[in-house]
Amino acid sequence: MAGNTFYTFGPFRLDATGRALFRGARMVPLPPKAADTLLLLVENAGSVVTKEQLLATVWPDAFVEEGSLTRSISVLRKLLDGHGREYVATVPKRGYRFAARVAQAAAREPSPGPAKVMLAVLPFVDLSGDERYGYFSDGLTDEMITQLGRLNPERLGVIGRTSAMQYRSTNKSLQRIGRELGVTYVLEGSVRRGGSRVRVSAQLIQASDQAHRWTGSYERELHDVLALQSDVARAIARQIEIKLAPRERDRLAAAATVNPQSYEDYLKGRYLWNARTQEALEKSIHCFERAIHNKPRYAAAHAGLADSYLTLQDADLIPPRRAIRKAKQAAAKALEIDDALAEAHVSLAHAHFHELDWAAAEREFGRGIELNPSYATAHFYYANYLLTVGRPAEAIEEAARARALDPVSLAAQANVSVILCLAGQADEAIAQALAVLETDPNYAPAHEGLGRAYGTKGMHHPAIAAFRKAVALTKRRSPRYLASLTHACAVGGKRKDALALLGELDRLAKTRYVSSCAFALTFVGLGDHEKAFAWLARARRECSSAVPFVGVEPRLAPLHPDPRFQELLVQVGLQPPT
Repeated sequence: MAGNTFYTFGPFRLDATGRALFRGARMVPLPPKAADTLLLLVENAGSVVTKEQLLATVWPDAFVEEGSLTRSISVLRKLLDGHGREYVATVPKRGYRFAARVAQAAAREPSPGPAKVMLAVLPFVDLSGDERYGYFSDGLTDEMITQLGRLNPERLGVIGRTSAMQYRSTNKSLQRIGRELGVTYVLEGSVRRGGSRVRVSAQLIQASDQAHRWTGSYERELHDVLALQSDVARAIARQIEIKLAPRERDRLAAAATVNPQSYEDYLKGRYLWNARTQEALEKSIHCFERAIHNKPRYAAAHAGLADSYLTLQDADLIPPRRAIRKAKQAAAKALEIDDALAEAHVSLAHAHFHELDWAAAEREFGRGIELNPSYATAHFYYANYLLTVGRPAEAIEEAARARALDPVSLAAQANVSVILCLAGQADEAIAQALAVLETDPNYAPAHEGLGRAYGTKGMHHPAIAAFRKAVALTKRRSPRYLASLTHACAVGGKRKDALALLGELDRLAKTRYVSSCAFALTFVGLGDHEKAFAWLARARRECSSAVPFVGVEPRLAPLHPDPRFQELLVQVGLQPPT
């Protein structure tokens, strides 16, 4: 991500934006408060940072005892110190000093321009007083995040939606929010909907001192809402002295009217898509289709339709071939209408990824990230691509980028754990999964990721316990988690339990789609390689969401000596033919 600040010391590299610590190519997982503590010490390397400064900066707006700071310092010392070297020195009765020599570096290459400004768009407050319009304020928030993220990607970064939405109805100060998200500015506002009229009030606030930089109010007919969004975006660009990218300047100047019903349906579709349940995703498809029916050349609605199908496919909720075909058609139509729509390029890349068209996926991911580097979803999926094609170090950095752009997103944090596990860094994966569970003990994907990492280390009992928790939290409705538990029981000496779970998967498959990879994984655990290969072949034909990962999935290691596994890698394009 252009403009990131990196600090290097000893064998370590600290990404200041993403609060990500690396030792060589390996990520060193840090609890959030330990990461904030480290950054403050590194930024003041060689100088004493008092305990009072640390407590006020790392724990603003919260009363904490000195023991919280002591625990963070202890965590840092365990991770950093070694080989007779001290990084964090105690200055008696005063505080701490970072004792190592620190150098500042760019993320990839030096940036000739000013540093990137980071902005967070908080959820717009709905003042309509009508529950029917609850989706409207969320949709407008999403649209502003997208609009602002495209203004000048080299100079302005925008925090992702998931993190922004965590601050709905919060009592936290804007100063604290700014620090937690690592942003310079916060945009907050309200929307009042009355029939066909929309009134938006917004204010831009500098997070460091909560100073108001700009306030504006706009009122339009619903069909002019795109022009309203453009007016807000231009005003913010002026206030933070961002020069608009030429294509975005033209886009804002040409903001067209929109069919009001299409816009309503589009916002409803995005609102439902963000809910991520099967029922909501299926409803979102109908909303996007209605939006397109009323306005066939509505690029954003076509992109939304692609996203809904791909999300259903990723979660193994519907047969994948149909989902991928529908997603490709929708993304291609969006790009035919607007080739500068980053979201559509990423959706097309995502579809190519599942079709195993690696070159096309690389091309479209690159284009999408170029158009909107602030689009956290692009970095999330690109990390998965990089991992599968044998570039684990880049994958870890890309996953960290996604987390930096959406720092409160549990999905982005849990994905870092999975990437680390599949990249061969099981200990780091465990630490990252545990850090996620500190935030939300009931987040099922983190339990599943924890189980995978434990299993990689041969820690069967903890793996089984973690998978059981994931299965319970999803009410036994996730075939993926059931398959993980079945495999763990099989390799952990609980064959009777594994066979019972296999029966449960069989019964589930009679009522809904279950990926063939779930059965392949189960039979690997049970030692039946013939059936495992048969199910893998079927998974490849059906474009199962797990197929791109066969080359890096450690649970398939027992199949590696078999020539059929090498043949499979050739078939999916992950190994050249001999």
